[in-house]
Amino acid sequence: MFYHFKELQYPSKPERPDPAYAKRLQEILGGQFGEITTTMQYLMQGFNTRADAKFRDLILDIATEEIGHIEMAATMIARLLNESPTEEQEKAYKSDPALAAVIDGENPLNYIVAGAGAMAVDAEGNAWTSDYIISSGNLLADFRANFNLESQGRLQVVRLYNMTDDRGVKDLLSFFIARETAHQNIWREAIHDLENREGDIVVPTTFPREKQFNEVAYDFYNFSEGEESTKGPWTSGPAPDSKGEFQYYDRPVSYGKEPHLKSAHPKLHNTMEKPDHKHPHPSKHHPGTYFPYKHGDKRDEGDE
Repeated sequence: MFYHFKELQYPSKPERPDPAYAKRLQEILGGQFGEITTTMQYLMQGFNTRADAKFRDLILDIATEEIGHIEMAATMIARLLNESPTEEQEKAYKSDPALAAVIDGENPLNYIVAGAGAMAVDAEGNAWTSDYIISSGNLLADFRANFNLESQGRLQVVRLYNMTDDRGVKDLLSFFIARETAHQNIWREAIHDLENREGDIVVPTTFPREKQFNEVAYDFYNFSEGEESTKGPWTSGPAPDSKGEFQYYDRPVSYGKEPHLKSAHPKLHNTMEKPDHKHPHPSKHHPGTYFPYKHGDKRDEGDE
């Protein structure tokens, strides 16, 4: 169960109303990397996990904190919307027409639908969707998604911090930035804990390596002009999982033949190949392409 304390985790009060900034702040509430996404992602992961109790407790501890972050963000947005859009625009037009054009960018739905309140939408008014959340049941994959979520969230809050001079708003955002610092470190530590326990970093760790096509498991293919990518550590030396060595190829490697599909059923009325057209012989590969497959060259015989 959840127990609600009336007090906010941290003060959430701006110095003055600012409907245009309230619209921007909607991004960290109802956007893809906002507080609603964070809360729902962690709740679903926590409810569904079958792993150790320590992991379930960790996930739900942070999820419950995130519920409070929704409340703080929504409170700040509502307080920024305290003045009616008409009053705010009238002041802006009197002071600076250019500034008025910016304020005209506020979201009228915050007034029409929510009565000067926050909404479960992003900065453009797009409704929040559960499509944003990741809850796979594999905690190593999920914790990495959580680390990314906190990273993107902190990035957006920092950008918003630099878009206002309101000391009250900055104060709340500084708290969010600090808590996202904590959460990034926590998820990073949890990721390391799982990697050490599993003895692997590749998800899923439980799939037998001998069942994958190991000939390509550590290859890096240059799919673009130039060789600047060779300057990174991902083209040579031991891979991070300590189970293989990186191999660099200056051109893509092809293990299959050119595919040729059978004709579709006449009732589908597809555009068909001319009867007199002949397929190029499958052994005539494009010049300059590697074909190192050595196991009978039958990886793709086509349908015909």
